[in-house]
Amino acid sequence: MKKNVIVSLADSNYYPLLDELIDSIKRFKVSEIVAICILDAGLTDDQKEKTAYHEAGHAIVGLELPKCDPVYKATIIPRGGALGMVVSLPEIDRLNWQKAECEEKMAMTMAGKAAEIMKYGEDNVSNGPAGDIQQASGLARAMVLRWGMSEKVGNIDYAEAHEGYSGNTAGLSVSANTKELIEVEVKRFIQEAYDRAHKILSKKKTEWERLAQGLLEYETLTGDEIKRVIKGEPPHGDDDLDGDAAKSDSAVKESVMAVPKTKSRIKGKSGGKMTPEAT
Repeated sequence: MKKNVIVSLADSNYYPLLDELIDSIKRFKVSEIVAICILDAGLTDDQKEKTAYHEAGHAIVGLELPKCDPVYKATIIPRGGALGMVVSLPEIDRLNWQKAECEEKMAMTMAGKAAEIMKYGEDNVSNGPAGDIQQASGLARAMVLRWGMSEKVGNIDYAEAHEGYSGNTAGLSVSANTKELIEVEVKRFIQEAYDRAHKILSKKKTEWERLAQGLLEYETLTGDEIKRVIKGEPPHGDDDLDGDAAKSDSAVKESVMAVPKTKSRIKGKSGGKMTPEAT
């Protein structure tokens, strides 16, 4: 009979527990293991704050630009290699992209780095935007090399040349002048997207601050909750409050949005110990 071992590693000092995991594997002699790891990666308050402002930047710019997909959720709970994320989902199946849509999507993508620089300065920007830069670069190169969205490069399919960026040297070779022009156009698209995001965050600074503090307080907010928070309201409406809280005006007035603060997440009673469970 196959057994599943469900492992919770909620303690920041989870690495020593790997030895216990190995012992559990040997003890149960499991043929198949499903490990569900809930990791609080031991983030410092500074790291959580920077993640909150980064993700809030993405969300604010995404909400401001009409051609971006609707913002569905924002979270600063680490998942995989990401310290946080903003999820935006299309309302309909997307079969093609317009140039204006690409430019707005790229602005939302670069908003995380713009937010970090605005809040902490260029010398204190983290490597958090690495994935954003990669995504923006891929989109900009597709616009220039494949989709004919650059007037200077023109309506020429450089798809084979584009393979060179993936390490395929057998692709179509281009002249040095053309390659330089391509890089200039790619950089222009990305820089314009960054400048657009920076301008929006400067304009919406109050909403951005509110959302960052809201993420620090609640860690995860839905699209509707984000819209309430940026207005200075509690994330939950009156209908979401329980009996007595719904009847109490003070429960609404004493919103954390009025005086933002950071609450530590409550650790589980297990204190991070593994609890093997046979099924």
